[in-house]
Amino acid sequence: MKPPKTIPVFPLSNFIIFPKTTVPLNIFEPRYIDMVNDSMKADKFIGMVQPKITKNLDNNKLPSLHKVGCLGKISSFKESDDGRYLIELKGVIRFEIKKEIDTSKKYREFEIDCDNYLHDLDDKKEDLKFSDLEIIFKDFKTFFEKRGFIINWKALEKQSLDETINALAMTSPFSLEEKQALLETKNLSTRKTKIAEILNTYTYDDFENTTLQ
Repeated sequence: MKPPKTIPVFPLSNFIIFPKTTVPLNIFEPRYIDMVNDSMKADKFIGMVQPKITKNLDNNKLPSLHKVGCLGKISSFKESDDGRYLIELKGVIRFEIKKEIDTSKKYREFEIDCDNYLHDLDDKKEDLKFSDLEIIFKDFKTFFEKRGFIINWKALEKQSLDETINALAMTSPFSLEEKQALLETKNLSTRKTKIAEILNTYTYDDFENTTLQ
């Protein structure tokens, strides 16, 4: 597949998708209803990007966005009785924002570049084994359980490693900045190392008290 050069962007705070993961979205704002309608008529692509956290933001000013996001493709679409759209978005490839497109549409569009992330499209599995991740998974389980998150680990182990690591990175109770850093890592091996580094910043005392450093 050849990634598009211009995409509609859904700037959703505290929400990141990774390549090879699928997430449900409940679309109810009129501008994003328009965005989904237009996307369904075209290539079904939507870009997901986190807004940057800024203090004293002028409500009339559009939020600045992180430079790196993930392109998703609508894989499932349903309309509810009250006019909402219930869609599933499958992560395809990461991208870098180049510039915003001046448009009369209610939602935002951007020119993007995917060249640094073309390996996201590769079906070849990286040379990692579950045995390589035992310590990380052990810490992950502790981290999730102490924060009341329930994960079906047996189901995860049936997936490919890239799907598993990306799913854990996406759903983890890490901070927005930590999740963004994971999204921006070059490849799966680097992401695995970064997850381990982040987990190491949370001591076992933190686990017991469910407070972050």
